[in-house]
Amino acid sequence: LVRCSKMQHIVTAAKRARTLGHLLPGASGATGNCHRFASSSYPRFVKIVEVGPRDGLQNESKLVPTIDKVVFIKKLAEAGCPTVEATSFVSSKWVPAMADAQTVMESIRAWADARNESAQDSTASLGLGSGETKFSVLTPNLRGFERAVKAGADEVAIFGSASEAFSKKNINCSIDESIERFRDVADAARDLGIPVRGYVSCVAGCPYQGDVHPSDVARVSENLINLGCREISLGDTIGVGTPGQIVKILAEVKTAVDVDSLAVHFHDTCGQALANIYAAIEEGVSVVDSSVGGLGGCPYATGASGNVATEDVLYMLKGMGIRTGIDMGRLLEAGSFICNVLGQPTRSKVAMAHASKHQC
Repeated sequence: LVRCSKMQHIVTAAKRARTLGHLLPGASGATGNCHRFASSSYPRFVKIVEVGPRDGLQNESKLVPTIDKVVFIKKLAEAGCPTVEATSFVSSKWVPAMADAQTVMESIRAWADARNESAQDSTASLGLGSGETKFSVLTPNLRGFERAVKAGADEVAIFGSASEAFSKKNINCSIDESIERFRDVADAARDLGIPVRGYVSCVAGCPYQGDVHPSDVARVSENLINLGCREISLGDTIGVGTPGQIVKILAEVKTAVDVDSLAVHFHDTCGQALANIYAAIEEGVSVVDSSVGGLGGCPYATGASGNVATEDVLYMLKGMGIRTGIDMGRLLEAGSFICNVLGQPTRSKVAMAHASKHQC
């Protein structure tokens, strides 16, 4: 009886070992680079929305010259970023860093059109897609929208808050009033066939009111979808969320908005951004906002640190066997360029490891 019991324990342990062998990278039976680790429920592709040129630079203390912004955006596109948030058509009185929005977008449009035409000519005979980058801009009002369209933006973004206190501090109106303010922009975009993205800020907490209930996040998200937004980006503006909290928020929001229309936008104030992204992907989200070098913050949210670094997100997704279409080497070059312009070190752990020759 004792021998049978021991044998049963051995068989059970062997089965567990074989299971782990399929899960752990480098273990017998596992393929390299963690590709066997990827769950069948994970998306095969995650779209990265690079927000460094807008959300990243708007809160940096140093104003970046227009020519350097254009070079920066070009480098991000050449790295393969599918969507780059290029600038914001807001009042320069409120956000001085975005005063050159018209020039930046016009310069990028001219460059991108020439690049895309060349790419289409060289790939047409092979039946390949152009792989062109889409350029998005923030447009808080109809005047900003009209300027953005004239400059050649591919997509526009509007924003609302899940926190009443933040809405009043940020744009001096209630949540419902803010949604109504964007109706003209949404209607004009629909008439021209221009996609609209909706941001929901403070989904995990507010610097003024504290806790934000998931039902409030769901309500604002649903209102933005009803307004005409094709994608809703849920933003942890002050970076206080945790994975368990993100799961609860998404569970609530998914009752009102299809998960295929959701994106996540996490700041890394408390070091939880990557873990939160992982949790969101497990919940079915396949669009992630990030900023190369971890640039940014929020001018209306005191204490909010930068966005999660694109390099770090890319590294994690690669380890999960998830494609992004972005070239890490070129992305690192883009991050190094803008950090040198700003005169500050990168906040990306992967970039720091790469610079110190500890190759990731």
